[in-house]
Amino acid sequence: MFPYIENIRVKLSNTFNEFEDCFIVDSMPLEICKEARSNRSKICKESTISSPNKGYCASQNSRYYGYKLHAVCSVKEVFKSFDISPASVHDINYLKDIQHQIKDCTLIGDRGYLSAQYQLDLFEKANIKLDVPMRINQSNYKKQPYVFRKSRKRIETLFSQLCDQFMIRRNYAKTFDGFKTRVLSKITAMTMIQYINKFIFDRKINNIKISIV
Repeated sequence: MFPYIENIRVKLSNTFNEFEDCFIVDSMPLEICKEARSNRSKICKESTISSPNKGYCASQNSRYYGYKLHAVCSVKEVFKSFDISPASVHDINYLKDIQHQIKDCTLIGDRGYLSAQYQLDLFEKANIKLDVPMRINQSNYKKQPYVFRKSRKRIETLFSQLCDQFMIRRNYAKTFDGFKTRVLSKITAMTMIQYINKFIFDRKINNIKISIV
């Protein structure tokens, strides 16, 4: 079912993002089970390539066992693309995939994506301007523009809605195929509600809790 649902999600997303030139990138943890049970857990371990592992969430200052959801959304707060990796994979590795998904735009991220080499690669290969906040001790330090800092919070809002309204962190899947299909289904459901809000009822797209009938 995964490719068919993804095809629907992409078509819905493109109705919002076709002419967008500014996107936000971030990640969030997806816990499979408590870390204490990780050694005896058999969930999603049918393949070593897609098996979950232990990672660290800086925003929550905690370690967890599972996966990491990497995502790109537009400033309109609609997901453009996403990927799932084991928890230990660093955020910056997702930038290798982004250059094949978007181009000719500005990409806003947090300090987890700070890398002069990746900034240069994205610009040269896909004309993507990666804008991340600099560290205070860096030479030629400049504060990230307020409009970018404000925009960056929009993807955090989407993650919160996925956790609260769609319970994306509640997992009943036993295989990785089942797990990634559940994650995709929740993201697609959110995008569908946004589409209905915008193009059918002409209201704010992120009124997720409102009745759609």
